Amino acid sequence: MTNTQVTLIQIDNYGPWTVTPEPRREADLQTMQSRLYADISQFVGNHGGYTFFTRFDNMIAVTNGLSLEDHAVLQESVGNRYPVTLSLGVATGTSPVQALADATELVQDAGSAQDKHRREILDGRVVEAEHGTTEDVQIAHFDVIDATGNYTDELNAFDTFIEIEQGYAELMRHMRYAHDSLSFFVGGDNIIVVCPNLEEPDYREAIAHVEDAVDVELQVGVGRGANAHDAGMGAKHALETCRADGTRVELE
Repeated sequence: MTNTQVTLIQIDNYGPWTVTPEPRREADLQTMQSRLYADISQFVGNHGGYTFFTRFDNMIAVTNGLSLEDHAVLQESVGNRYPVTLSLGVATGTSPVQALADATELVQDAGSAQDKHRREILDGRVVEAEHGTTEDVQIAHFDVIDATGNYTDELNAFDTFIEIEQGYAELMRHMRYAHDSLSFFVGGDNIIVVCPNLEEPDYREAIAHVEDAVDVELQVGVGRGANAHDAGMGAKHALETCRADGTRVELE
């Protein structure tokens, strides 16, 4: 049984801030967003977690191993160094989708994302150390089979991007609604999926669905661990076995 801890990271009042007192340069906004994501990713990563940028003004992190005090330190650090602040909702559950829904509700109940009076909300619960196990997090690492040969070295860069994104979008949608999982594109042809307690047939079914729907062939390695880092490293090693042996699904 998994017990995933998920944190919703939402920039406070970001939309109005970007146009006050007048619209800010897009290049400056993109630079700030990417730096903020990098800093949050590094902080969470130093505690064994993963952070995904999603829409940048909203980020999602798998934070098993981080306490509420750790989250407060993150808020303080960002507030001291950036012109924006963060609100954080933290929740746990056997389903990553349900954990994210609960974390989101905590932030939404505190006020709108564009409420100028809502600042640095921190609410929720964590997986306490005494209740954690070495199988709380399940991570699946998908990639496209021979993406370089089939796409990168054959198509122009934008058409390659379209093909990879089609595979990601179909996998993301399917894993969300068929398997209560959260999927994130992490660059190149790589997709990391945070899963509940899934088995090998579930992954084979997902791969077959994507291939049938958008003609993109995937392979996947799956790992389990006490936190996202441990599970993710297991998934990476399992994926290397796929690449070496020509298999489609490998569980650590």
